[in-house]
Amino acid sequence: MTTRQTTINTASSDLGSDRSRVDLASGSAATSQAVSVKTWIAVFGATLGAFMAVLNIQIVNASLENIQGGIGAGIDDGGWISTSYLIAEIIVIPLSGWLAQVFSIRVYLLTNALLFLVFSAACALAQDLSQMIVLRALQGFFGGVLIPMAFTLIITLLPKTKQSIGLAMFAVSATFAPAIGPTIGGYLTENWGWEYIFYVNLAPGVLMFGMLWFSLEAKPMKLSLLREGDWPGIVAMAIGLGALQTVLEEGNKDDWFGSDFIVRLSVIAAVALSLFFWIELTSKKPLLNLRLLARRNFGFGVLANFLMGIALYGSVFILPQYLTRIQGYNSEQIGLVLAWTGLPQLVLIPLVPRLMKRFDVRLIIGIGFALFAASNFMNIYMTPDFASDQLFWPNVVRAVGQALAFAPLSAVATSGIEAENAGSASGLFNMLRNLGGAIGIALLQTVLTKREQYHSNVLTQSVSLFEQATRTRIDQLTQYFMNHGVIDRVDAAHRAYVAIGNVVQKQAFILAFSDTFYLLGIALVIALIASLLLKKPGHLESGGAH
Repeated sequence: MTTRQTTINTASSDLGSDRSRVDLASGSAATSQAVSVKTWIAVFGATLGAFMAVLNIQIVNASLENIQGGIGAGIDDGGWISTSYLIAEIIVIPLSGWLAQVFSIRVYLLTNALLFLVFSAACALAQDLSQMIVLRALQGFFGGVLIPMAFTLIITLLPKTKQSIGLAMFAVSATFAPAIGPTIGGYLTENWGWEYIFYVNLAPGVLMFGMLWFSLEAKPMKLSLLREGDWPGIVAMAIGLGALQTVLEEGNKDDWFGSDFIVRLSVIAAVALSLFFWIELTSKKPLLNLRLLARRNFGFGVLANFLMGIALYGSVFILPQYLTRIQGYNSEQIGLVLAWTGLPQLVLIPLVPRLMKRFDVRLIIGIGFALFAASNFMNIYMTPDFASDQLFWPNVVRAVGQALAFAPLSAVATSGIEAENAGSASGLFNMLRNLGGAIGIALLQTVLTKREQYHSNVLTQSVSLFEQATRTRIDQLTQYFMNHGVIDRVDAAHRAYVAIGNVVQKQAFILAFSDTFYLLGIALVIALIASLLLKKPGHLESGGAH
């Protein structure tokens, strides 16, 4: 084994240097096949934190109407309750590797874990929209740290033969949490009140904090690194990502580039992100090592992960929209439907590490993406009767696909990543998945609006008064209303026209929802193609990558 390989496989690897020590009491556990109890406690505590952070992206989605009513927010502004959290999370994820070096892993993780819990409770006490947006942003900023840190600890602390287990644990946070979020949120909202979707973080949060307190060893901080920080890159990234996320959130409502506000923000995002890329590629000590994207497995792995983010968060966004608008489901009913995108993962994810040892991981990834894509294509012929029973099998197939794809993809993508690049790899991998989710949601909102208008126009032309079938149906409805208490025939005819218009609009929406699932399926087919371009690291057969 080379010196570099020894460094990577040692739990004393630092996030920024292959000669300094990781802040865990487990010491050199990763140099052997045995892993200390403290190391597993640290990994489990960190992945529990990541699960909570990801859960809180989606937990409000099925309950937005209730929250809006509780704090007096308008329908158009309610989206910021989710968006503010996601913006802050996306910004802090790439910062976490560097900040962990500055403050030490123990101090950084414990501080952010505590503040995440504080602001979770504070969100439940918000009195108006402004307070909620600020508190959700702070909750996302401190909670977002937990995602990349869990991923980083897994790929730096565990020996290669155990990393598949750690990545399977992380997959629970990455794919199960978004799927089960609306289920938990819907149940709590309907039975306890929307405030409890924030209070629910407290009990597992205390457990997470205790596990990290017990397992992480105190190390001196390196505050001098603050002076050496890539501050121009940090500022450019924060401005660029913040502006981009705002464009994605507001674009559909403001008619995209028909709005001067969206145009200006788009220019700011383009300039700031271009500057960020230039700074990172020319800096001696960049915040993120973007050159990692040129490596075949990491580059294609990140692309597939980005597309998975589009489909993962996009489908969790679009299904509640469909069930609310078309089927009239409440929060709890929506949660029960979406539960079947999550529960099968709990059964399958623990088996994935064994599959990774027995089969080519690229085959597992490919099957996962194929099933995930198929689950979306199963929804492209929706009808007004397409409800919970009809969504059962697509949701189960989706759950199986997600469970098979994520952990093996993470393992292949991060194979060959040196210890000094672990922070950058974790930041890029996790940030771009979440950014894919943000872009996917914005894209689906726009597609849903435009395709509903298109289908409505087409259907309206078909339902012409020149058609005998249309006139017959109007006469039937007119007579129906007159038989049920409407005395005036003109009024009854008007109601008949309105009823037909509502049917047309409902059908147009159903067709538009079908189109969104088609697009998600196409995104996953591209992810499947990207996964086929991955190079097989031979050492993954024994459970990991050097």
